[in-house]
Amino acid sequence: MGPERIISPINNTSLSTPRSKLFLFLFFTLINWIQFSVPAMINFKKTQLLTFLCCFLILLPYIVRGNNCTCEPEERERINKPLAHKYKMAAIASILVAGAIGVCFPLLGKTIKALRPEKNVFFIIKAFAAGVILSTGFIHVLPDATENLTSQFLNKNPWSKFPFAGLVAMSSAIATLMVDMLATSHYTKSHFNKTQQRDGTDDEENTGEHENRVHVHAHATNGHAHGAVSMLEHSASSELLRHRVVSQVLELGIVVHSVIIGISLGASENPKVIKPLVAALTFHQFFEGMGLGGCIAQAQFKSRAVAIMALFFSLTTPLGIVIGIGISSRYDEDSPTALIVEGIFNAASAGILIYMALVDLLAADFMNPKLLNNRILQVGASVSVVLGAALMSLLAIWA
Repeated sequence: MGPERIISPINNTSLSTPRSKLFLFLFFTLINWIQFSVPAMINFKKTQLLTFLCCFLILLPYIVRGNNCTCEPEERERINKPLAHKYKMAAIASILVAGAIGVCFPLLGKTIKALRPEKNVFFIIKAFAAGVILSTGFIHVLPDATENLTSQFLNKNPWSKFPFAGLVAMSSAIATLMVDMLATSHYTKSHFNKTQQRDGTDDEENTGEHENRVHVHAHATNGHAHGAVSMLEHSASSELLRHRVVSQVLELGIVVHSVIIGISLGASENPKVIKPLVAALTFHQFFEGMGLGGCIAQAQFKSRAVAIMALFFSLTTPLGIVIGIGISSRYDEDSPTALIVEGIFNAASAGILIYMALVDLLAADFMNPKLLNNRILQVGASVSVVLGAALMSLLAIWA
């Protein structure tokens, strides 16, 4: 939930302004990335993801920047720039550290056996993190999007006559499903073809050897064993792909709304608004980091890729705060362009987070045979997901 709004007179803005056109360009860039990101996900390269996120960070401040704020005398009394600046510096430090600890905690499985993905403790931690992410989508991000897109500063036609926040959230969830499906389908087919070609080559070699030795029965036995191993490899590879796609799409959803939250905090000059947000967003970033870190751990990326994803997550909210500080003199959070941009990106982020939490995190883990056959683990995971959702919902009081 963003900082308290300071009402100020503004000029009306239509979609024909340069900033609105730039917003449309950025929004369609996101759609374009979703359309062409499947090959990148198959090869697990993050070039397109990082390119889009960098463009997003560069263009967003210009898009949401408004006219000089003309505040009422009572509102000016609430502005204390030196004290607000101190709180912002504290927020950058605390959120950066909390995010880094949260995302790295599940990655310690290489050194702490209890945190490895196959252990029961990992199921409990991941269920808690999934509850946090689900609550983030429903309680924090989607209501913010609805508030932005139904603001009194927007024209009633069409913004107040249709639930655009729900539409964008639903569309982004469906788009996430499509990317999920296409990536998994494409990889499965390509991997199956490679497996068939490899099996054919191996069978020809084995046949030649066994014909020379006249060990027909041994050759048949070897063929069956090789087929079983291939099926196991195929299943493991498909599961690994799912975890890698999940981790990348989940990071996209988290990063988008984290930057917007950071900009809102950085642009505020009211210490009474910033102070409670510092603690709330610190816990918010820690819990989200645990959820993302659990997905990254299961994806088994190389060390360099893990470091890049963890660092990018840790820096997004602090970077958003820095951007907010830089544009605070020109930022008008009640301008139509700012409201539309924040509302649409928040709604899209909410759709991604809700889909990922329900489908790729909770449904996948709660239908896992290991959990289905262990009653104690079922109870522990259920309590954990409720606790995670409840604690994250409680933070909505302050942020």
